[in-house]
Amino acid sequence: VAPPCRPRSLPVNVIMGCGTSKDVFGPADVLSTAPPGGKAEILMMTPPPSAPPPVTYTSAEGETVSVPEVNFIDHLDSYGTYRFRGTEAGTYLAKQGLEPSVLDDPSWTTECPDKVAKALMEWAKDKGATMVTHWFQPLGSAGIRRGQTGQVHNAMFNFGKDGRIEWTFDGGDLLKGETDGSSYMNGGMRATHTAGGYTVLDPSSPMWVRGDTLFVPTIFVSYYGKALDEKTPLLRAMQAVSKAGVRLLKLLGHECKSVFPNIGLEQEFFLIPKSAFKKRPDLQLAGRTVMGCDAPRGQELCDHYMSPLNAAALRCMKEMQHECFKMGIPLKTRHREVAPNQYECAPFFGLATAQIDENLVVMELMEEIADKHNLVCLLAEKPFKGINGSGKHNNFSLGTDTGVNLLNPASIHKKSGKAEIFPILMSAIVRAVDEYSDLMRMAIASPGNDFRLGACEAPPAIVSTYLGDDITKYLQAFKESKTAVEYVPAHATCELGVDAIAPFQTPAEDRNRTSPFPYGGHRFEFRAVGSSQNVSMVNTVLCTIFADSFAQMSDAIEKGAKPIDVAAEALDKHWKVIFNGNNYSDEWPVEAEKRGLLRLDSGVEAMSKLAEPKNIALFERMKVLSEKEAKARTVVMYDHYTGSVEMEALTMVDMINQHIIPSVKNAELPDSMVSDLEKSVSAIKAGLAEVHHASDEKAKALKARVLRLETMEEARTVCDKIEEVVPADLWSLSTYKELLFLDSHQGAEASMYD
Repeated sequence: VAPPCRPRSLPVNVIMGCGTSKDVFGPADVLSTAPPGGKAEILMMTPPPSAPPPVTYTSAEGETVSVPEVNFIDHLDSYGTYRFRGTEAGTYLAKQGLEPSVLDDPSWTTECPDKVAKALMEWAKDKGATMVTHWFQPLGSAGIRRGQTGQVHNAMFNFGKDGRIEWTFDGGDLLKGETDGSSYMNGGMRATHTAGGYTVLDPSSPMWVRGDTLFVPTIFVSYYGKALDEKTPLLRAMQAVSKAGVRLLKLLGHECKSVFPNIGLEQEFFLIPKSAFKKRPDLQLAGRTVMGCDAPRGQELCDHYMSPLNAAALRCMKEMQHECFKMGIPLKTRHREVAPNQYECAPFFGLATAQIDENLVVMELMEEIADKHNLVCLLAEKPFKGINGSGKHNNFSLGTDTGVNLLNPASIHKKSGKAEIFPILMSAIVRAVDEYSDLMRMAIASPGNDFRLGACEAPPAIVSTYLGDDITKYLQAFKESKTAVEYVPAHATCELGVDAIAPFQTPAEDRNRTSPFPYGGHRFEFRAVGSSQNVSMVNTVLCTIFADSFAQMSDAIEKGAKPIDVAAEALDKHWKVIFNGNNYSDEWPVEAEKRGLLRLDSGVEAMSKLAEPKNIALFERMKVLSEKEAKARTVVMYDHYTGSVEMEALTMVDMINQHIIPSVKNAELPDSMVSDLEKSVSAIKAGLAEVHHASDEKAKALKARVLRLETMEEARTVCDKIEEVVPADLWSLSTYKELLFLDSHQGAEASMYD
């Protein structure tokens, strides 16, 4: 029996498991477990190897692959050194006569771009880079485009007249590039005969090196400066919320120079065996299974959530973290999720633009590194029917240059000494959520979320906010009394009745995982975001609607209204959007309708809200999107949805014709089954024809939604019933059992125990 801690007098060789019993015979005080006058028990601990041996396996392609085990402790000196910021950049900037802090002020892009480019190039060379790319985020990329980014890699050197290498990278190369703007989804803003597209450096997001390439985050705009990417509107919205936030805070008696969004993204995903993936055309081409019987086991016993990580998945996730750490991406958390083979990782909070860039890098790394480990990473929202899908919870707060978290009541009160600021800001946010719930629903409308929202794994398609009883009572008292007092969260002490465990405090509120937009003490969490999404639009919407609400309040205050009166009026008018109950309950949709809250089950209808007149007016007023840009993005969303469904439908037709029908015939099952399958194929093809002949992009998307959620689901029912009766040796597709249970199907052991 091992003692509770290492005894001071126990020989080290025994602690490490290489001593003998006589090494621990002695007085009773040698080990606390020894009886009086007796002998101590032997503590045997096998030392873990400092460098675990590589894991060898046979890949899905039949090749023998060796994957080394990563130990973070062996690489600490390299972590963060592949990111050009802070101390890492300072050494190289100093050689150009610049301070490390020069990168914190975007004015360097006009005052000293050549010097920064020189420092950057020398640093990149020392990191082994010879290529450079402007890295941007085209529209309509989620779930389809690898990495969701655009990039062209160019050498940073040329050859001189003497045939020797000359390094050629200056401020002009760093700041701007030109490419074809017409070959990406753009909603009609570009065409082959008007194809100019430009990449321009984004100084808010750090540059990094990976492999032989220096990555420079940029925006992507047209010849006329129209946004062709995800990032440009976000930068505009961040500027809008900063301007409006600074203005409102000044009117409330608190001075600051800037307000900015900080976010933290919880990324969920699946890891499945590559060998099984190779036998699923739907996963290969569409990212989700369009057919497939439930396995006998699922998540019924809640046995997957936060259980010990599967050995193969752990090795894979450790390498993911390792590569992220090198580039300064603080991928702090890893754990198992609710569904079998489902995992999550999450970083620290950070500035919205940088966090979104890092999340895109993380998603690309996940796919790339999983392949090395004989696994496949699935980022789709709902790759499997009957078990939980994946989300990307968008935790959102607002900070100031003075170090205040505006959503943390203690933080803002300590800095300002004004009790009214926090409830006024909260009232502005409540107003924004109610006034623009349609835009919040639009921001999470993606092909994958069709199958996820409201399915007891994600909030329903009714936007509300959970504040908790404590803050709700506080705000109610504030609006009724029109008097502000400092909000001090209530805490409860939990006594367990175990003397060895000290009592501990619990927060004011329990966690409400059913709300789409709950408040969590110092941030809001937009829980309904899809796992494959680029969350730029999500945060563009949040920044814009909050900026508008701040501006509306400022307008009223500047006209002579009292700030508390303005806030109380906003709370009175928009109180209906606060709901602290169970959003999954059958009663909530009924109650929401009584309250007059918007419900949009159709993702396609939600997409249309972007181009509604009131929302176009909002974006133009806040200088975030022009009418042309908003309408173009709406078209891109329709096209992205329709294209995704078309790929799924065609893949389903192929799978029925090439796999299911042959399996039925080989199993000598009744001809009626073949007839049912052929009818399903005909119905899918007819549905596709209706999509193709629809009058415009929205009409096509609406037809595609019917095809997907009705026609294809009926076909799936036929296929799944047949899978139940075809003998396993005659079924040519991977089953859910083979796809979802690495623990029993990986065929490998954890190397540290070999």
